[in-house]
Amino acid sequence: MAAVLKRGFVQRKHRVWSGCYWSHLNARSLWGMLNAVFNKVDYARIKELGPDQAAAEWLVRCGAVVKFKNMKDWSTDYNLLPRGPRGRFFIEEVDATDSCIMNIGFDYFIGLDHLRSLKLHHCTYLRDLCLSKLDILQDSLEELQVSSCGDISDTGLVSLHKLQKLKYLFLCDLPAVKDIDSVLKTVGTALPSCEIRYLSLEGHKELKKLGIDREFFS
Repeated sequence: MAAVLKRGFVQRKHRVWSGCYWSHLNARSLWGMLNAVFNKVDYARIKELGPDQAAAEWLVRCGAVVKFKNMKDWSTDYNLLPRGPRGRFFIEEVDATDSCIMNIGFDYFIGLDHLRSLKLHHCTYLRDLCLSKLDILQDSLEELQVSSCGDISDTGLVSLHKLQKLKYLFLCDLPAVKDIDSVLKTVGTALPSCEIRYLSLEGHKELKKLGIDREFFS
């Protein structure tokens, strides 16, 4: 349905304006509004289900996948998310690759006391404000990847210094970052127990295959 809506919208704009650039801008604006709806925090839902199950709904709805504590498989289907009483399921890992999560939804991270690993790869709507909000997870987050997020700048990365429990930080393909050496020095000084790896793009074409694997920190 969403794909049809997007295709129809773009085609209509092409007929009216005969300009790819104009239709691209309008299609992007439309999807931005729809994604804002997906990210709107439903506090009543959080109260009803508890923070972990409500956050799982948000994340999967936006295209991310989640792994619950003591469960082998990743949850990828909204309709197959585990259900149960509050306090039964706890999110331990999140892979937000290609997801549409944005800062207005980050309040869903409040109360995720068991979330230790977060992968933020090619997140179109990720901004510096999003990274600054990750201090919500400062008591649990141990592993973090930020890669191929075009709007993340030095300011966003420096804000990660608040994550005092962070053990591994992997950074790659961040074109808005102007002085990566300064960023690495600042964050490294603030987080002396954190292993930080910055990987240049040279020789790495398949970025989607990159993950938070220990090989990157060896």
